[in-house]
Amino acid sequence: MTRDPSSGGCSWRKIGLIAAAVFAGMVLMLGVIGGMEWTNRTEFCISCHSMETNYRELQKSAHYTNRSGAHAQCRDCHVPREWGPKLVRKLFAVNDIVSEIRGTIDTPEKYEAKRGELAERVWKYMAASGSRECMTCHAYESMGGPKQSTAARQKHQDAAKDGRTCIACHKGVAHKLPPREE
Repeated sequence: MTRDPSSGGCSWRKIGLIAAAVFAGMVLMLGVIGGMEWTNRTEFCISCHSMETNYRELQKSAHYTNRSGAHAQCRDCHVPREWGPKLVRKLFAVNDIVSEIRGTIDTPEKYEAKRGELAERVWKYMAASGSRECMTCHAYESMGGPKQSTAARQKHQDAAKDGRTCIACHKGVAHKLPPREE
């Protein structure tokens, strides 16, 4: 007895195609997740010559070497943990790769010439996100300890009350500031 294809029943062929599509979707999703995590590694970030400058600066900062032993990586400050914002950030980061390939920032001299523009872009992003990446390690609620000076404690309390972001006061904390324009 043969089944009439027009009867609307589900054939093994349809089931096989659906299973193959689900499997292909899972492989694609795992590839995207793996790729996102692979590009989050500091080794990937500094594989571009222009980012080596940033890494050397980070190594001299308190975010790299400090009394508590915490050690920030590129992703800790520059990549959101949530998937939506992470995907958006990764799409914008393609600009850095294109700039490296086009030769816009591929030498220390060219990078220094663009430092102000690049820093402003990052600061604007951090301010717009409410310094979200900073807040994964630094919460206003935990900034009242005895290791802070009275002035610093008060400034952090005022910033929390006023809704100010970390980057409003802490530019240049992990990387060299661009030269000031006169």
